[in-house]
Amino acid sequence: MHLKYGSTSFDLHLPPGRLAGVISPSSATPDVSPADVLTAALDSCRDRLACFRPGESVVIVTSDITRYTGSEVYLPILVERLNAVGIRDEDIEVLVALGIHRKQTDHEHQKILGPLYGRIRVTDHDCDDPAGLVHIGRTSNGIDVSINRRAVEADRLILTGVIGFHYFAGFGGGRKSVLPGIASRKACMESHFAVLNPQPGSGKNPLATTGQLDGNPVHRAMSEACAMAAPDLILNTILAPDKQIIAAYAGDWREAHEAGCCRYRELFAWPLRQRADLVVVSCGGYPKDINLIQSHKSMEYAAQALKEDGVMILLAECRDGFGNTTFFSWFRHTALDAFEAALRERYEINGQTAYSLLQKAQRFRIILVSGFPRQQVEAMGMLAASSLDAALTMAEQHLPRDWDALVMPEGGSVLPILAI
Repeated sequence: MHLKYGSTSFDLHLPPGRLAGVISPSSATPDVSPADVLTAALDSCRDRLACFRPGESVVIVTSDITRYTGSEVYLPILVERLNAVGIRDEDIEVLVALGIHRKQTDHEHQKILGPLYGRIRVTDHDCDDPAGLVHIGRTSNGIDVSINRRAVEADRLILTGVIGFHYFAGFGGGRKSVLPGIASRKACMESHFAVLNPQPGSGKNPLATTGQLDGNPVHRAMSEACAMAAPDLILNTILAPDKQIIAAYAGDWREAHEAGCCRYRELFAWPLRQRADLVVVSCGGYPKDINLIQSHKSMEYAAQALKEDGVMILLAECRDGFGNTTFFSWFRHTALDAFEAALRERYEINGQTAYSLLQKAQRFRIILVSGFPRQQVEAMGMLAASSLDAALTMAEQHLPRDWDALVMPEGGSVLPILAI
């Protein structure tokens, strides 16, 4: 079996009888084209689009370049529908939901808009521009929600994006286009801070986890903010591991998103009969293992298939390092209680990811095959190996005599869920 690593791969050789299963994402591909998938989704909400009137201004929120959504495919189809009900190009604006990310380059705008580039106005959200933000309300957990003025003042607001698992919001897409997508920096940070229980020292809320919406405090805060923004329409895609659009959901922002999440779970959750002593997981190679923050997704999913005190081998080249300049500095906190206290004092999204990584490193034994120096890997609570064979030799020292293994060739694309 070949497991991808950066632009190369390793051959996996397990002793006979040790392999308990291979966890792979669904290969379901529709018989119709992405354009047909999108057309069918928009056809399902014709009545909603028919309420749009000529002369109305429309803001379409879409994701930035760090989160591929298929926007260059769906935005032209969506704009065509708007034109058909009398909305002119000059009354349409694409607002890029940067959250707290950097502004996009012209080339990145071109990739996001595809053939619409130069035809439809495009603007980057700025979370730090007070004049460009409008306060629209407060969530039940006390987040003051300020969002982009263009979205508030437009006659019509449309949200677009992609649905996928999210390690503490449950799922991406939907309401995340508003918070954190087009919100103030303060609101972005506070929405992510909801991952922690209110009481100091009480750790992470167990319902703020991958694939979980019910009772999830992060999802609740984001949904409340989205309701305040009152979008007129949502269009969310579901992508195959190769990034092809395989499903789309359009209509009411809450109903369409929830339907899309249910479908995504059907496609990309793996019913697990029993956890294993060893999980060997590849992120899927470059660019999925471009940095450690990106690779954490595969680590999070693989942890769901691992027995307590089990061993994980993670193949993640991380040619671009950690993915953020402040990420590694958080590992000065080696105890989880001290780490949590530091997060509560000065919350950072990258700190939250580092905290989640350290939780897993202390709960399991994680062997990382990467480009990082051994000292950095060990500082993060993990063991370092130079190759898959070396990692397997190391793992056997920590496994029981009758150990079994699960393998995840595309770790960030499928979520093991224990069948009860």
